[in-house]
Amino acid sequence: MATTPIEMPDAGAMDENAIPGTVHLVDLEHVLRAKHDGRQADVVLVPAPSNDPDDPLNWSRRRKALASACMCMYTIMVGIASAAIYSVFAPISEATGLSLNDLDAGTGYMVEFYLYGKRPVYLFSMLATLAVMVWTPYTNSNGQYIASKVLQGFFGAPIESLIEVSVADVYFQHERGTYLGLYAFSLAGSSYFAPIIAGFIADGQGWQWVFYWCAIFLAVGFVFNFFFMEETNYDRTYSSPTLADHKPPTPSDLEKSSDSPTIPPEKPNPSSPPPYKKKSYLQKLSFAPQTHRPNTLLRLLPRPLILLSFPVITWAGFSYGSTLVWFNVLNGTASAILSAPPYFFPPSTVGLAYISPFIGVCLGALVSGRVGDWFVLKMARRNAGVVEAEHRLWLFGLSVVLIPFSLLLWGVGAAHGVHWFGLVFALGIGAWSNCMGVSLSVAYAIDSYKELAGEALVTVILVRNTMSFAVNYGLAPWVGGMGLQNAFVLAAFVGMVQGLSFLGMVRWGKGCRERSKGRYYGFVREGRAVGVVGS
Repeated sequence: MATTPIEMPDAGAMDENAIPGTVHLVDLEHVLRAKHDGRQADVVLVPAPSNDPDDPLNWSRRRKALASACMCMYTIMVGIASAAIYSVFAPISEATGLSLNDLDAGTGYMVEFYLYGKRPVYLFSMLATLAVMVWTPYTNSNGQYIASKVLQGFFGAPIESLIEVSVADVYFQHERGTYLGLYAFSLAGSSYFAPIIAGFIADGQGWQWVFYWCAIFLAVGFVFNFFFMEETNYDRTYSSPTLADHKPPTPSDLEKSSDSPTIPPEKPNPSSPPPYKKKSYLQKLSFAPQTHRPNTLLRLLPRPLILLSFPVITWAGFSYGSTLVWFNVLNGTASAILSAPPYFFPPSTVGLAYISPFIGVCLGALVSGRVGDWFVLKMARRNAGVVEAEHRLWLFGLSVVLIPFSLLLWGVGAAHGVHWFGLVFALGIGAWSNCMGVSLSVAYAIDSYKELAGEALVTVILVRNTMSFAVNYGLAPWVGGMGLQNAFVLAAFVGMVQGLSFLGMVRWGKGCRERSKGRYYGFVREGRAVGVVGS
């Protein structure tokens, strides 16, 4: 029998009864008037793209792949500059007499991308970080060194939350996890690859050349992105097909008349603009914004603090921080443990130990990315085609096992002089869980509040950095006071409890999203009125 298609919300409309993060993603009965994925015919494209070929959602696979390559290039080059110092603490300290601390600094100018686009921010970030790398070897006092690290954190801040927003600009919801996994791999992988090469650079050329090579890498990345990175900001008049209280189609919906002709799912929007003219290569490299956006910096500045009152966003930051701080604990004790008896690793060998975390990152990116997208579609098909933002959180079940395992193996193993392979293996497992935590936490925040993704991610990073600073600040006295074995047994149990918190969000997360929808849509309306949220 023929079916009558079910109308989705008009393009450009905002259904304020819809629960943010609850989306009709799979068209099981093929009755939705919405654009569908060409490779999986029952998957609805969310958000709905416009008809403009220069809409990032409409880019060809090759054009999207190039955009992803530029994002990865930025992440890897800035990430290497941030992490290269890990395996050369000792020679720097001996040469300069400085007491070095890993400083987390600033999400300083993150809000600027709303006003001027993302491409200029990426390029300026790389250029400014390059300048800091050239300056750092000449610092000869604690104050100068701290200043260089603060500036590096300030200029490198987009690595923390701008990439994720760019991924959401270019990819649909059913693809997003894969590319957030790729971002997590680039971010964490560069952090673990940098100490590998830094140790050999320091041994062969001196510790100063660790920073000079970082500057060279940044220069290469800047040139590549200058000529190949496109702007992903786009003002679109199409909305995503979200559902407030979804119910499976009833027989009366599906078979209103046996005489009704079958209508294809896609239907051109009557308000679609006239045909678009494709951009030239030079237009793609332009720094001029697509549309004029008023300067609303002062209005945006307090938004990340306000979003702390959204339980989903705060928990995403807590989740991100929970997975990161435990690897920071492993990372912060690695040099001291591996260079001491019975291991006696030189700096270059300490660097080689980071091959294991690099492999762990690959596994974490695969599980949270490609496998995560497959899992979300599977859950949606079991839920009448509707996906909830919490569906992806079930993958955190692996972290409940991986985090305590890595902490116990590392701390208890080191206390008893276990073979070095056990410690290196623990680093790899810790990196696996870290990479998963980055990708899943960020994806949950974006899936829940897509239109406020930028501000939400700044809030997530704020919570994460607060946790990271607290743990890093107290790490040395904590481990020194309790001893390796007791400190890491405690850490393992705390990490397991933190990991289990995802069950609370699975149970109550949707309710939190529903109760926050009034304020969420209020912020979206405000953003659209001043041009900082695409309609």
